[in-house]
Amino acid sequence: MLQGDEVCELCISKTVIAIYVQLSCISVRGVELLTSVLANVWRNIIDAEKIVYRVVHRTPLDFSLTFSRISGNKVYLKLENMQKTGSFKIRGAFYKMYRHLEEVKERGVVTASSGNHAQAVAFAATSLGVKSVVVMPETTPVFKINATKSYGAEVVLYGRVYDDAYRKAIEIAEEQKMLFVHPFNDIEVIAGQGTIGLEIIQQLNDVEVVLVPIGGGGLVSGVGTAIKMLKPSVKIVGVEPKNAPKYYVARSCGKIVDVDVNPSLADGVLTKRVGDITFEIMNSVVDDVVVVDEDSIARAIYLLMERSKIVVEGAGALPLAALLEGYMQGHDKNVVLVISGGNIDLTTLYRVVLRGLAAEGRIAVLKLILKDVPGELLKVLNILYKYRCNIVDVRHDRHSVDIPVGYAAVELIFEVPMFNVINEVKKELLDLGVQIVE
Repeated sequence: MLQGDEVCELCISKTVIAIYVQLSCISVRGVELLTSVLANVWRNIIDAEKIVYRVVHRTPLDFSLTFSRISGNKVYLKLENMQKTGSFKIRGAFYKMYRHLEEVKERGVVTASSGNHAQAVAFAATSLGVKSVVVMPETTPVFKINATKSYGAEVVLYGRVYDDAYRKAIEIAEEQKMLFVHPFNDIEVIAGQGTIGLEIIQQLNDVEVVLVPIGGGGLVSGVGTAIKMLKPSVKIVGVEPKNAPKYYVARSCGKIVDVDVNPSLADGVLTKRVGDITFEIMNSVVDDVVVVDEDSIARAIYLLMERSKIVVEGAGALPLAALLEGYMQGHDKNVVLVISGGNIDLTTLYRVVLRGLAAEGRIAVLKLILKDVPGELLKVLNILYKYRCNIVDVRHDRHSVDIPVGYAAVELIFEVPMFNVINEVKKELLDLGVQIVE
């Protein structure tokens, strides 16, 4: 617990004072929240606010009428997908390097990542004139490798999984005396991410709830600390995919545990465990944790693209996925969703769009067994034409052993103008004697 003059050293910066004119120091309850770690994070957040805007954007906070209606709240999107390098990660990476500028200019930086942190470190290092080495698993998609190289980093491919790359990066850091930039378990990295929390308070003074994705915990630790120090009444909610509920499980157990990780659309938050630093901070500033399933993540990505016209990666869609699953339904609160990034693989995006269209009844898939003779497929296509359906894809299979001789399996993927059209199409096909495979 901090006392007297120690607390006054944590007075908020001039920018924040402009919002809270009557507030010269953090609130009494805010003081009560402070542990030595939180105090350190808070000091660094205030310092980071003076530094990070040399390169990063103050991202928009956009009100969404659509998602407000869906959830029964007043929903705002904090658009970190519009940040440089496409995610929030640049904030922490840049602040970390700037704080050690003389050292890193001489020796360089190294990290391990196959995602947004890799690109953030590369960009931040180049902007500061610093050499950077990023160790990535050999299984990293080529587009991520090329993106990291394009920002100026030397990329080293090592191992099959992140843990292998991490050990290699530590080895390089020790051998070459380079600064290792951890993706989340670092006070200065966390503080850089915390500038998002300051922006949220500046942009929406009466914010009541903030939903934040959880990977290793750096983002929610920084955002949560900043907001709790300024407005302790704000509820901070962490969101994880069910396929990697590392903090949800750790919070339930009261200690850090490794969880089994399964593939997820939210690949940016797939870690086996949270950090020891972030675990302590999250236990102080996170009020609730929600886990969401893959269907909700896919729907959130789809709806953010269609309704808000923004491209979001799976991790960035987690907060909206929570609302879509009914979290805080009808509470009529001012809710901020931290959209943490937009770096989604285009093939993944294509699959999500098709899935979303199918879920809304705007695209249909029919599997048919047709006689393998001229004119049979034309009969089917004429029915689709009649109902103004647009063909997306046609697939034939004449060779599988479960298909009768003289027949072909045909899969049709097509757009429909209205939801009920598919039933009319099926009825006419059955009247023609066409076998539909359910």
